[in-house]
Amino acid sequence: MAVELCLLLLLFCGGTISEVQPIYKPPPGTLDFGFVPAKTYDTGAYHEPGPIGILFKVVHAFLYLVQPNPFPQDLIRKLAQQKFGNTQGDYQKAIYYEIGFIVSAALGLLFILLLPLVGLCFCMCRCCDNCGGEMHQRQKKNADCQRSCFATFLFVASLIISVGVLCAYAANQHLTSQVRGAKKLVNSNFKDLKVFLNDTPAQIDYLVSQYNTTKDKALSDLNNVGPLLGSRVQEQLGKEVRPALDAALTMAGAIRETKEALENVSVSVEVLQEGTERLHGNLTDVKMHLSNTLNDSACTAAQAASTCNIIRNSLNQLNINANFSGLPGVSSQLAKVNDVLKIDLSSLVQKGYAAFNDTPDLVVNQTKNILSAVPYIKNVLESIGSNISNFTKTLPVQNIIADLTVYLTQSEAYVQDYFPVVEQYDFYRWLGCLILCCMVVLIVIFYYLGLLCGTCGYDKHASPTTRGCISNTGGNFLMAGVGFSFLFSWVLMIVVVLTFITGGNIEKLVCEPFEDKTLFKVLDTPYLLNQHWKNYLSGILFKNPNINLTFEKVYSDCKENKGIYTSLHLDHLFNINEFLNISMYTEDVALRIEHIQINLSKIILLDEIGKENLLNFSSSGIEGINFGAYLTEINKSVTKVDLLSFANDLEARADQLPKGALENALKGHANSIRMIHSQQVVPLEQAMSTLNQSIRLLKRTSSELMVKVKNVISAVNAAQLLINNNASLVIVQETKKYMDTIVGYFEQYIEWVKESIAMEVAACKPIANVIDTAVDIFLCSYVTDSVNTFWFGLGGSSIFLIPAIIFAVKLSKYYRRMDTEDVYDDMENGNNGYHKEHLYGIHNPVITSSVEQW
Repeated sequence: MAVELCLLLLLFCGGTISEVQPIYKPPPGTLDFGFVPAKTYDTGAYHEPGPIGILFKVVHAFLYLVQPNPFPQDLIRKLAQQKFGNTQGDYQKAIYYEIGFIVSAALGLLFILLLPLVGLCFCMCRCCDNCGGEMHQRQKKNADCQRSCFATFLFVASLIISVGVLCAYAANQHLTSQVRGAKKLVNSNFKDLKVFLNDTPAQIDYLVSQYNTTKDKALSDLNNVGPLLGSRVQEQLGKEVRPALDAALTMAGAIRETKEALENVSVSVEVLQEGTERLHGNLTDVKMHLSNTLNDSACTAAQAASTCNIIRNSLNQLNINANFSGLPGVSSQLAKVNDVLKIDLSSLVQKGYAAFNDTPDLVVNQTKNILSAVPYIKNVLESIGSNISNFTKTLPVQNIIADLTVYLTQSEAYVQDYFPVVEQYDFYRWLGCLILCCMVVLIVIFYYLGLLCGTCGYDKHASPTTRGCISNTGGNFLMAGVGFSFLFSWVLMIVVVLTFITGGNIEKLVCEPFEDKTLFKVLDTPYLLNQHWKNYLSGILFKNPNINLTFEKVYSDCKENKGIYTSLHLDHLFNINEFLNISMYTEDVALRIEHIQINLSKIILLDEIGKENLLNFSSSGIEGINFGAYLTEINKSVTKVDLLSFANDLEARADQLPKGALENALKGHANSIRMIHSQQVVPLEQAMSTLNQSIRLLKRTSSELMVKVKNVISAVNAAQLLINNNASLVIVQETKKYMDTIVGYFEQYIEWVKESIAMEVAACKPIANVIDTAVDIFLCSYVTDSVNTFWFGLGGSSIFLIPAIIFAVKLSKYYRRMDTEDVYDDMENGNNGYHKEHLYGIHNPVITSSVEQW
C-alpha cells in the first residue's frame, strides 16, 4: 500500500504532457522559471573496502576459476516458470553450471569424513608402537638432510596456514566493523527518504506557482500589444523602406555637394584666368630685363661670354604652360542646381523617416480594440490558474505524504529496535569465527614452538636416547599440533564448506548479475513472476501488465536521479488533461488577436515634390560639362619651367662670373623670379588643386545620373507600394508571429514542467540508494565478500594442515628423546651388532637381554 501511495505524489503533473500539438514553434522570449527547489541527498551508495579489497579481488578470481560459466539467465527463467518441475534436462544443466561448487564441496566432504578417520587410525596405530609410535629411531647417513627438509617444509606450511588464518581474521573483523557502521548508512537512507517525501509537495507547489510567471508575461505583452506589434511591423517593413529613404537622403546630399563643386569650379577658373594673365605679363618683364642685362658690355668679355650665352638661350622657358582662358563656364549648370536646392529635399526625406517611425504609434491607435479583450483574456488565464490550484487541492497529497511518513517512521523505529539484535547476533558470529581462528592459531603455535624448541635444543652430537629436554619438548609440541589438527580440522572444514556453498553462490547468482543488471533482466522476463502478467511491475503498480515498465528501467532511471514520474511512467496511471487543457484557452486568445486590423496608408515616404526635385537635378546638365578640357589643363604645370629651379640655376651661373655689376644684376633677377613663384605660381597651383577635386567630383556625380535618380525614385515608389498595398500581409504575418509568441509562453511553461517532472521533481535517487545499500553494499560488499574471504583463508589453512601433519610427525622423530636407538658395531673392534653399554653409557635393552640369556 505504501508503494502505491508513493506513486500518487506527482499524479497531477500528468496533465502537463499535453496531447495538443503545438501550432508553431517560434523562439519565444525566454521565460525564467528559476530552479525547482531540491535538497541534496546524503547517501553515497558506494563502498570502498580499503586494503582488504585486494583479498576480495583474489577471492573473486578464485571463484571465477571454480565457476567460470556466465550467469544462466535462460536456465533460471525456465526453472522459475516451471516452478522447479520435473524437467530432468534442466537439472542436468544446473548441475553442469554448479559443477565447480559440487566438486569443491565433494572434496571438502571427503576431507571431513576421512581426516577424523585417518586421525583415529593413526592414533591407534601409534598406540601399537607403529606409525612412528615406537620410541626407537634408526640412524641414517642423511638424517641431518631429512631433518632440515622436514623442518623447512613444516615452516612453509605453517607460514601459509598463518597467512590463511590472518585473512580469515581480517575478514571476520571487517564484517563486524561494517555491520556496526551500517547503522549510519541505514539512517542516511531513511533521512533521504524523508527528504524525498517532504520535499515533493514544495516542488509541486513551485511548479504550480510558476504559472503566474507565464500569465504575467502574457498579460504584459497583451497590454503592450501596440508598441510590441508596431515594432515588429516596422522592423519587417524597414527592410524595404529604410534602404529607399537612405538612397533618397544620399541623393539630397549629392545635390548639395554638386552645388559646392560647381561654385568651386566657377571661382577657380576665374582665379586661374586672371592669375595666368598677370603671371604672363610679369614673366615677360623679367625676360626683357634679363635680356637688357645680358646685352651689357661685360658679357662680351672672354670670361663671361659663354655664361651669358647659356642664360640668353634659356630665356624662352620663362613662359606660362597652362591656358585656362579657353575653358567653358558652368554658370548654367550652377543656376539649375540652385533652382533644385530651392526645395529642401533632405527635409522631405526626414518627413518620410518621421512618418515611418510613427508606425508603432499608428498600430497603438489602431489596436485599441484588442485592449478591450484584455480583461476577458485575463479572466481566462486566471481560470486556468484556478483550475490548476483547485485540482492540486483535491489531490490527497498531504494525506499520502502523512501516511508514507508514518510508514517510514515505523520502519525506521523497527530497524532501530532490531539493530541491537543484529549487532548481538553478529557478536556471536564474530565470537564463533574467532574461536575457529583460535583453533588454527593454537595448532600453528604448537608447530612454531616445536620448530623453535626443536631447532634451538637440537644437538647433533647427542644420540637419539640422550637428546636434551628442549629438543624433546619441541617434538612434543609438534605432536600436540598434530593431535589438535586431527581434532579441529574436520570442524573447520565443515564451516568452510557451508560458507563456501552459500557465499560463493550468492556472489555468482546475486552480486555479479546485480552489478551488470543481468538480474533485473531475469526479473523483467514476461510471465516469469506471474504467469498471467507480461510485465510484473506494471501489473503490481497500475494493475495493467501491458505497460512496458521494467525493473531495469526503473532502477536505471532512479540511479540517474530522474523524477519518479518518468521512472515509474505515472502518465499511465491518470489522465488529467481535462483539468489542464491549455489548447482551448490558447485558441481563444489567438482568435482575439487575429481580429486586429491596421491601416498604414497614411505613411508618405516622399511626396511628388521631392520626386520632381530629384528629376530636375538629373536634368541640370552637369553631365554636359567638358570634363576632358578641364582635366587636360589641370594636368599641365603653371609654367614651362620650375621658376625656383630656374632662379637657383641663374644664381649659380652668376657666381661663375667675375665680381661686379653683372653678377649682382643677375642675382637680383633670380630673386625677382623667386618672388613671382611665391606670390603668383603657388596660389595658382592651389586653385588648380581645388579645380581638380571639384571637376572629378562632378564627373563621378554626373556618371549615369539619370539612371541613379530613377533607381532612387523606383525604390521609394516600391517601398510606398509595399506600405499601401502589401502592409496588410506583413501585418497579418507579424500578428501571427505575435500570437504564436503569446501562445509560446504557455507551451514553454508546459515544456519546463515536463522537463522538471522528468528530471527534478521527486528525484528517486533514494529508492535506487536503498536497493544499492541493501544488495550491493550490505549483502554483497559487507557480508558476502567478508564471508567468502573468511572461508578462503580458513579453507586454505585447513588444507595445509595435511602436509603440516605429515611433516610434523616426521620431524618429531628427530626432536624427541628415544628409548632405544640403532647403533651399528665397529666390526674392527670385534663387536656384533651393538656397542657395549659400558663403553657408551647407553641403556640398550637388547644388549641387556642378550647378556642375561648368555
